[in-house]
Amino acid sequence: MLESVPVGVLAALIGLAGGLVLGLAARLGDFCTLGALESAVYGRDQTRMRLWGVVLGTAILATQFGAMGGLIDLGATFYHAIEWNAFASIFGGLVFGYGMALAGNCGFGALGRFGGGDLRSLVVVVVMGIFGLIALSGPLAPLRVTLFPQPDATGPQGMLHDLGRLGLPPAVVIVAIAASFLVWGLAHPGLRARPRQIAWGVAAGLAVAWCFLGTSWLAAESLGEIGVEGPSFTAPVGRTLIFLMTSTAGGITFSVGSVVGVMAGSLIGSMLRGLFRWEACEDPRELGRQVGGAALMGIGGVVAMGCSVGQGVTGFATLAWSGPVTLAAIATGAVVGLNQLIAGYQPE
Repeated sequence: MLESVPVGVLAALIGLAGGLVLGLAARLGDFCTLGALESAVYGRDQTRMRLWGVVLGTAILATQFGAMGGLIDLGATFYHAIEWNAFASIFGGLVFGYGMALAGNCGFGALGRFGGGDLRSLVVVVVMGIFGLIALSGPLAPLRVTLFPQPDATGPQGMLHDLGRLGLPPAVVIVAIAASFLVWGLAHPGLRARPRQIAWGVAAGLAVAWCFLGTSWLAAESLGEIGVEGPSFTAPVGRTLIFLMTSTAGGITFSVGSVVGVMAGSLIGSMLRGLFRWEACEDPRELGRQVGGAALMGIGGVVAMGCSVGQGVTGFATLAWSGPVTLAAIATGAVVGLNQLIAGYQPE
């Protein structure tokens, strides 16, 4: 039966399932990058930040042991197939994080809020997707390639390979990294008091591994026609816009499924919590700031080869160095942007 279904549709269904869980985790589990930073830095509440420990620990364990079992081909992901450019991770992450603060959300968060009826987030999603493609394959692409080349990797790379040189067994490294995140996350009393939030954190981590698992299987079945991918929400948003505008019978991909899945999951989660409501921007200055931030996110995300989820969770789950470095740069850029906004705020 599956042989009669186009491989692009199968890839989209895999992405749809993963995106649906992530969208539900965003609305029912409060899984959000900027929200976690704002709560921790300014609200003095680390509950949402510690949830990241659960998400990362779960994603790393499931993805890595799936790879050790031969079910996931991490070498086929661009996280390991392309030589890591530390400067691109740092610069792109800083730009993305700063833009995230201005826009009030990352790409994943904007998709989630749009699913809850926030029309301001639709503007963020569209602008970010457009500028992502401008940097990926449009007018800024030559400059990006010149400044941040992406040559193919000439050999194994990543944490497991580099730490393996010290004689550490891969399984020990995997468990040590994942366990440290899980312990850090669950050590917070506020998070332990919210078992449902913990459950959605586990679900989000498993969703990342599911996407790798599904696309690895499909890549083998299609003889490489479908690539091995995980959730990411910068360039994939642009690809989804192109599909929606130009596709007739083809062009559907994993990216389209994952983006639509997040919006659908967020819509369902918002309805279940009674949070769905139409919202729009009443302040032109706020809208202008969000548009500018979205443009920076699109460019920064493409330079860093991923967003706060695409590198911060998905890339981290592959134990590529780009994951933690980009995530740290995004967090730094976001804190700088948030401080700037607070310093410039003048109550009427």
